[in-house]
Amino acid sequence: QPLISSSKWLQLYGLKRNKLSLSQILSQIGFQHRKDYVTALGKLVASRYADGLFPQYMRAQDGSVYNVAKKEPILHFAECLMGAIELYQQRMEWLTSASRLVFGVIQERCIVVVLDFGTAAPTEFDLCRDALSMVLVEQVTQIAKFNLIRAAQDLKKWQEKSAPVSEHTVKSAVKWLWKLDHTTAASTTSSAEALLEAMSDETVSS
Repeated sequence: QPLISSSKWLQLYGLKRNKLSLSQILSQIGFQHRKDYVTALGKLVASRYADGLFPQYMRAQDGSVYNVAKKEPILHFAECLMGAIELYQQRMEWLTSASRLVFGVIQERCIVVVLDFGTAAPTEFDLCRDALSMVLVEQVTQIAKFNLIRAAQDLKKWQEKSAPVSEHTVKSAVKWLWKLDHTTAASTTSSAEALLEAMSDETVSS
């Protein structure tokens, strides 16, 4: 799936875009049962001609009543809505799996990942590297440029500046990641210095 935000995804695949929202469906299978103000009587009068002729549906949101005049399209809409539910489920499963579960969805075209392992135990250090390797392979491969910087007393960078994404550079970054020393010393300013270094790369969008 494309690396886009959920709001952008809904613009492309949401119910409204596909004319499957409740108001859109109701307008296609019936008409609103209206009350109009009659000047001669000086009051609101409900139309009566549809009473008993059509099944009626009341919208809980605003209490408006619709006369359902076309039954045939309902099965079609039901089928379309089942397809939409399946698509939504797929999106939710994708959002909450693999690297998206930890990092969310990367939407920028050029990024620098700042690695701050702090005082992580060796097993936690390896778990972090597993997760980072996953995001590199699953998401970074779909953007334009990237770099890795490790926050430490002796700041380490995978590349001096962000590099174009390719199969070779991603493999190189993963290899560099797994060569990092767990016991590298850190200082109280290491994290801030690494972030400032990341932000100094003019090509980085976030």
